Amino acid sequence: MAAVATAPAEMPAGMQDGPSAGALSLRRLLVPLAVSALLLGSLVLLAPAVADLPDLWERISDGDPRWLAAALGLEALSFLGHIVLFRAVSVDAGSRIGMRASTQITLAGHAATRLLATAGAGGVALTAWAMRRAGMSRADVAARMVTFLVLLYGVYMGALVVGGLGLATGALPGGGPLAVTLVPAIFGAALIGAVLYAQRLSAAPPAPSATRRGRARALLVPVGAGVRDARALIRRGNPGLLGAIMWWGFDIAVLWACFEAFGDAPPAAVLVVAFFVGTLANTLPLPGGIGGVEGGMVGALVAFGTDPGLALLAVLGYRVFAFWLPIAPGVLAYLDLRRIVARWEAEDAGTAVAAAPPRRRIAPREVDDELCAACAGA
Repeated sequence: MAAVATAPAEMPAGMQDGPSAGALSLRRLLVPLAVSALLLGSLVLLAPAVADLPDLWERISDGDPRWLAAALGLEALSFLGHIVLFRAVSVDAGSRIGMRASTQITLAGHAATRLLATAGAGGVALTAWAMRRAGMSRADVAARMVTFLVLLYGVYMGALVVGGLGLATGALPGGGPLAVTLVPAIFGAALIGAVLYAQRLSAAPPAPSATRRGRARALLVPVGAGVRDARALIRRGNPGLLGAIMWWGFDIAVLWACFEAFGDAPPAAVLVVAFFVGTLANTLPLPGGIGGVEGGMVGALVAFGTDPGLALLAVLGYRVFAFWLPIAPGVLAYLDLRRIVARWEAEDAGTAVAAAPPRRRIAPREVDDELCAACAGA
């Protein structure tokens, strides 16, 4: 990180904030510029397929409805996996978050993710809000959320490493350039290494918070704690952890079914790596990564040698099932979740009233006696 220049001594104090304000404005300017560049890149990747749009419309009408119906069922199973994993991580003895609440939180959280985006921040905020209303402390909510994300995205990064290395070395069929095989594998391995380091760092003595290492430790320690909790759940053999594999596995199967509806699907390893490479676009500050995900997936598939028109059809079909269709159920789930939360709050209010010590009613005669005693003492 570049050092910030010191203001000259003769510069008025009120103007010394100028460089910081300028840097902040520059960052605000660079964000939309970067997003625009990425969107332009997505359009370039989609261009070969868009050039054949007249033929694509004919191919859409020839799509096999049986495979599209299968895609709908597979997406439902994917969401079931997410619900099962969330339930496994968030439940404990006496927890209010049952299967119904887990379902509503999952559906509503995904609707918020799709509408608000920014790497899932909307869904995370809604989920944390619901868990707090269920009676969990802030520390407990944070710990469970980190554990959930470690389990969910551990599968993601592991698939990038195994799939990318397998394709790059020829151990898995499909081949592909190093940019979409080895580079994603290195990225996944680096993140796995960082998470494992966070676990080790969280067990070390705390460093002074004023140092750069101390600030890094403050960010990584919660991740390390989440890794320890995730490993504890794995050691206990909690069957709900299979939900992480269900979420990603059935979601990728939706893309596979969409390929089969319009043509032939590429090899499984190619499908997995291209799916995860394209899904990285969800980190863009766009609603649900619209444009970025499509361009990323199609671009990765084309790089693997998939027909551009078929790739575009399959990816757009996948996005219908994975992005658009869950929004309406998610909004309905949010309305039902509000009712569930209202009931929890009413129960908490009733418990607080019942736990308060009863107020003793004082008879008028007692008041007069106390006043007389006070006057006599005076």
